[in-house]
Amino acid sequence: MKRWIVLAVALLLALGAYVGAGPYLTVRAIREAVKTQDAAALSRQVDFPALRASLKLQLNDRLVREAGLDLQSNLLGALGLSLAGGLIGGAVDTMVTPVGLGALMEGRKVWKRVDGGLSSPDTATGQPPEPLHDARYRYESPSRFTATIQDESGRPLVFIMTRNGLRWRLSDIRLPAE
Repeated sequence: MKRWIVLAVALLLALGAYVGAGPYLTVRAIREAVKTQDAAALSRQVDFPALRASLKLQLNDRLVREAGLDLQSNLLGALGLSLAGGLIGGAVDTMVTPVGLGALMEGRKVWKRVDGGLSSPDTATGQPPEPLHDARYRYESPSRFTATIQDESGRPLVFIMTRNGLRWRLSDIRLPAE
């Protein structure tokens, strides 16, 4: 009888350790996928539909806030905001790709990464920058984990991983406030 209890406790501890280490394993897998430019491996670690939806909402919100009330209340301004929102959606769909994510995770602007190729070396070392380098990690809840890096301007860029069952995936990126 004691043997079954010990086995059950050991199994629970092992399961807890696996779930606790899950986000770190996901970060490691994302790093490797970006460094080796393996889009299929990165796709397994990222919930692209959720990520695109979140980024579209953030950018549309930023657009509306910057436009101000005067532009929103004007019929022509509202039409312009609607068109700009559609363009933002298309841009997010185009940029939220393995290459674009790699650039963000290195703290660089996406268009510099796309313009410079897949693995632009760091000017100081000649090596490609490491994704999520010097990130600060934090559990926000048992099913939410964040990795925060600084962008080129020193502003925080937060990568959010969520757990679905035993699997962790990147599902959101909180862009720095303007």
